[in-house]
Amino acid sequence: MVFSKFPHTLKTCFQISICTLTLIVSGSIVQAQPDSAEAADKQDKTASAKTDADNADLNRMALLQQAVDQSHAELFKDNCFPSAKECATCHPKHYREWSVSPHAYAQLSPVFNAMSNKLNQLNSGTLGDFCIRCHTPVGMALNEPINGTNLDRHPASREGVTCVTCHRINQTWGKGAGRQALVTGDVHQAVYGPLGSSMLQQVLADPDQNGTLKSYEMPDTRGRDIHATSHRFFEITKPGFCGTCHDVFAPNGFRLEDAFSEYKQSPSATIHGHSCQDCHMGSEPGLPSGYSMAPAAVVGNVSTPTRKHTNHMIIGPDYSIIHRGLFPHNVDAIREEGEVDTISLASNGVERETGLATMREWLYFDDANGWGTEAFEANVATNTSFPPPWDSKQNRLAARSILNDQYQLLTEANQARLQLLQVGYRLGNINIERACRDYVDFDIEIQNGTPGHGVPTGFDAERLVFLRVHVWAPDGRLVFQSGDLDPNGDVRDSHSFFVHNGKLPLDRHLVSLQSKFITRNIRGGEREQILNVPISLDPLPYTRPETRPFTVLGRPVGARKHKQNIEPDGVRLAEYSLKHNQLPSRGEYTIRIQLIAGMVPVNLVHEISDVGFDYGMSARQIAKGIVDGHLVIQERTAQVNVR
Repeated sequence: MVFSKFPHTLKTCFQISICTLTLIVSGSIVQAQPDSAEAADKQDKTASAKTDADNADLNRMALLQQAVDQSHAELFKDNCFPSAKECATCHPKHYREWSVSPHAYAQLSPVFNAMSNKLNQLNSGTLGDFCIRCHTPVGMALNEPINGTNLDRHPASREGVTCVTCHRINQTWGKGAGRQALVTGDVHQAVYGPLGSSMLQQVLADPDQNGTLKSYEMPDTRGRDIHATSHRFFEITKPGFCGTCHDVFAPNGFRLEDAFSEYKQSPSATIHGHSCQDCHMGSEPGLPSGYSMAPAAVVGNVSTPTRKHTNHMIIGPDYSIIHRGLFPHNVDAIREEGEVDTISLASNGVERETGLATMREWLYFDDANGWGTEAFEANVATNTSFPPPWDSKQNRLAARSILNDQYQLLTEANQARLQLLQVGYRLGNINIERACRDYVDFDIEIQNGTPGHGVPTGFDAERLVFLRVHVWAPDGRLVFQSGDLDPNGDVRDSHSFFVHNGKLPLDRHLVSLQSKFITRNIRGGEREQILNVPISLDPLPYTRPETRPFTVLGRPVGARKHKQNIEPDGVRLAEYSLKHNQLPSRGEYTIRIQLIAGMVPVNLVHEISDVGFDYGMSARQIAKGIVDGHLVIQERTAQVNVR
């Protein structure tokens, strides 16, 4: 009962202390058994003994609960999988880059978690951890619930693809859709990287410069916690290391993601010899332009020698839509529940040893209303009520300071995302094929600017990339548009619920690079589906291996993916035609074409909304966040004279 809310793996980290405390508590109430001579007095003392026993039970339960609470706090402080916050002490640059990365957001994403839960629902739970084990390897190693809220997860679990996810791997696991084991141990455990321990040993050997360090080999030393060894694991520099999670092959043969497979057949792999890391961890997002130089660590305020630096932001098309107090990860923001908030005075003022507020408390901080800003605080009425801990002005000001840093970091990430997408997607110039009073025909080329994989890649059936086209008449009237959004925020394709319900017309000129899931109907034929779950003939749908060979087709019989992306160095021609009734007058018409990228289509939000979203977010909030994150990657304009 004591351990019911903790994963089994974590129990082993601290069960000895719990058991010891339990024995102490139990021992404090053990009494000697009375002999027969004292039996006559037993009845007279029954009432008093019962009262004493009740009090002892209460004391025992209180002490036991205190032990549990203390162990719970210790669990998050010193455990089998340390949080990235512990690594941030010596690796601040790596931590800052990682903290705003898609890897760091992988498990926090409410869209992902709802989709994982929905797929499990549709498969009667048999999908298991197939999706989530790549998004929180630590959480699955700790045997956490698949559908639990992130508010209750272990710190390193909700960090998604965190430090130990890559640097506690010591074997080549291959394309196992994330099925790999992490080396357990606290922060003193050895890590695995590209170079080994030579620089680390220099740091450990110079306590005068770097301070006293506490490692696994010196557990009784008073000093800064550090890992004592870094083993050379060259596989971490190879594309195959990324392919473990970035090539998803379901048990029934369905290919959900193909990023690594596309790369292996691309010019980057076969001709240029560029790795995933060269383009995605180098100095320029998306380009194999070399690496920057920086210290590997800062120990005792002393930087290690400068060397090749791999950028851990590893930016991609995803972006955060959750409260800015929860993401990016910030060492000063989150205090774990049950963790006592302690403040210590430093030479530069007040320094917070633990986070400012719990995740649940951050959700009550009204960022949009400007809490903690000078303008807001100057006009707060004396009778204004705030939920704790925001009833303290000092806490609101501290929160605003943290959020200012968060917004700055998110801006940097957004700029890097735009730079990456501009490398991958390129637009040619608008080409006017013919123009007269009766018709205007024009086209434009969309190019894949990267030789490494298709665009979009990975989970391309949920990557929304499309052209938005507007044409204005000489008097400023809009006479043509394609790529506009319906009231839900969807493009007007066959998955738009406004189109499906006949409230808006289908956008027949829409040019979209989003792949589509195609599933087989019960009585033959195929149809598009938003989720890749075919209609099952069984009354209880379940995920199972394909019963027939699928090697000839390269896919299962029941479902496939109709890819719409552009192959490496490929080109897609988008063609448009305006008829006489769309050309109201003679004169100069203006054409504008924008290439737009979104994280996922809003129709996916509708499809998964019945299982609910984390953090108490509504489907409308999720959809708004997705649409607000749309980026204009490229834009072209042209004028055409209609005579």
